[in-house]
Amino acid sequence: MSDTPFSIDALELGPMENFVYLIRDHASQRAAIVDPAWDVQKVIELAQQQGVTITDVLLTHSHHDHINGINDVLNQYDAQLHLLKSEAEFWGQSLNMPSLHHGGDIIKLGDTEIKMLHTPGHTPGSACYHLGDDLITGDTMFVYGCGRCDLSGGDPEVMHNTLRKLAELPDTTLIHPGHNYADKTTCTMHEQVEGNPFMHFDSSDDFVHYRMHEHDKTRSSPYHAVLKK
Repeated sequence: MSDTPFSIDALELGPMENFVYLIRDHASQRAAIVDPAWDVQKVIELAQQQGVTITDVLLTHSHHDHINGINDVLNQYDAQLHLLKSEAEFWGQSLNMPSLHHGGDIIKLGDTEIKMLHTPGHTPGSACYHLGDDLITGDTMFVYGCGRCDLSGGDPEVMHNTLRKLAELPDTTLIHPGHNYADKTTCTMHEQVEGNPFMHFDSSDDFVHYRMHEHDKTRSSPYHAVLKK
């Protein structure tokens, strides 16, 4: 058994290579599902195999490819839905008694503490979930990439600031992205700082130009490390 009080399993589901995560608290046998979408029944079957009960649903943001399986979970479990208040306001949907949070809030999953980080840029209320040495990043940060900023609610200047703040996390922090877009499924923050081109810009203007005009012309998935020049 790991020294950490939790385990994280990732399932790649759907046509957009989404990662759906199952966080299991060892002591309580409670579990949280992150961004339930596409064939959520596979995640539910995994929870059943592990003998855990899904008590919480954590959203990184509200785009359709990350939330289209919410009802599949809530129809089978009396689970609490969690998202940032700013994302709920951006989403504008009528939700049934969700838990609305602010950046820095802690969600308790048994003995596991999950810190919600407000990481806007892809959407106004995008969140990352920080637990132990692990960071579930949704579409804020991919392995050697970052989320689009040209969709509704996106802001490349804000994304630049968000990524610079995430770079301050410990080098050993392990990234768990929202999509399988790279040559490997996870990496450390040190590897991100070294090899993610979006992490190489000191100038906000240069970042915005690269994100909005250059990146999609010069790079395609699977992403590989790009060392800073």
